[in-house]
Amino acid sequence: MEAVLRVMFLGTASACPTVSRNVSGLAVSRKGRHFLFDCGEGTQRQMMKYGVGFSAGDILITHLHADHYLGIPGLLRTLTLQGRQQPITLWGPPGSSSVLRDARDLGGDRLSFDVPVRELGPGDAIEGDGFRIEAFETDHGKVSVGFALVEEDRSGRFNVELARELGVPEGPLFARLHSGEDVVLDDGRKIESAELVGPRRPGRRVVYTGDTAPCDRVAEVAVGADLLIHEATFGSSDRRRARETRHSTGAQAARLAVRAGVKDLVLTHISARQRGARDLLAEARAVFPRARLARDGLEIQVGLDDEENRTTDAHARDRATAGGGAGASAVQEAGDQADVRTRQRPGLLGRLGGRLGAGH
Repeated sequence: MEAVLRVMFLGTASACPTVSRNVSGLAVSRKGRHFLFDCGEGTQRQMMKYGVGFSAGDILITHLHADHYLGIPGLLRTLTLQGRQQPITLWGPPGSSSVLRDARDLGGDRLSFDVPVRELGPGDAIEGDGFRIEAFETDHGKVSVGFALVEEDRSGRFNVELARELGVPEGPLFARLHSGEDVVLDDGRKIESAELVGPRRPGRRVVYTGDTAPCDRVAEVAVGADLLIHEATFGSSDRRRARETRHSTGAQAARLAVRAGVKDLVLTHISARQRGARDLLAEARAVFPRARLARDGLEIQVGLDDEENRTTDAHARDRATAGGGAGASAVQEAGDQADVRTRQRPGLLGRLGGRLGAGH
C-alpha cells in the first residue's frame, strides 16, 4: 500500500497572528511519521483545532525569528500535562542550539519526556522509512534553511493482467515479482520480474521554504516538486519592502515555481498589510495559474504520479456552515479584510500588531 503524504497548514500569517491567520506552523505526516515545520505561538491550539493530534516526533525550525519558534514552550508543557513519554527532537539551523534549548527550558517546569536539540544545516538530512527530509539554504538575511521531504523512487507498475495470462497465481508471488524477485512456478517455468514490472517511478517531493527572498537554491531544490510551499509576504506594490526585509512577493514565488517546473504552488506567510490577499493571488496566478493561497486549516494530500493533489479546508468549511454556506474564498477574504481593519485600528491591539509586524 502506498504511503499517504499529508500537509496541514496550522498558521499562515507573517510576524504576528491576525483575526483569521495564526503565525507559522505546518504539520506534515507520512506513514506514521509526524513532523512540525516551524512552531509559532499558539501552534498547540491550532493542532487541536484542526485535529492534527500531538504525535509529532520532530519539530524543525527554519530560522530564529520569534514568529517561527515561540510556540515551542507552550506545546511542550501541554504535552507534559497530557503525560507524554515519547521524546521529541528539536531541529534548527546552524547556531540555533542555545536559543532552542532556552525555548525548551522556559518556565522551569520539568518535562515528562526527553527533548534533544540538534542542528540541521544545508545538505544535512533526517532519514525516514522510504524518505528523507533535507535542509537547504535560503536567503533571509540571517542563518535560515528550508526543508524538502523527498521520497525514494518507487517500484514500477505491476502488470496484473499479463501476470494472470502467464499463469501466476495471485498472492505472495505477485508481491515477490513486484519487489524485483524472479519466481519459479509449480510447472517449472521461470517468470522474471522484469517481464511484469515497469520502470521505477520517482517518489514525491514537497518543498517548504520558510522565510526567504527569491533565490537560486530554492529553485534547484524545488525542480519537479509535487508541492512547493513558498512564502509570499507581500504583493508587488511592496516589492521594495520585500527586497529590504529578504522576503518574497506572490509574483516572485510564482516565477520561481515556473522555473522549477513544480506541479502545485501554495503561497503562505501572508502579511496583514495586504488589503485582502486576493490581489496578491491574482498576481501569482498571472504567472503560474495553479497557484493558490494557504489558509489556516487547509490540508493537502499529495498525489502519486499523475494524481491531482487533493485539498480539504476545515476552517472554511466550519465558517461556511456557521455563516449560511459562504464559499471558502469568500470566508477567507472576509477574514483578510478583518485583519486589515485590525492593523488600522488606533487602539492598543492595532498599535501592538503594527509594532510586531514592523518588518513584515
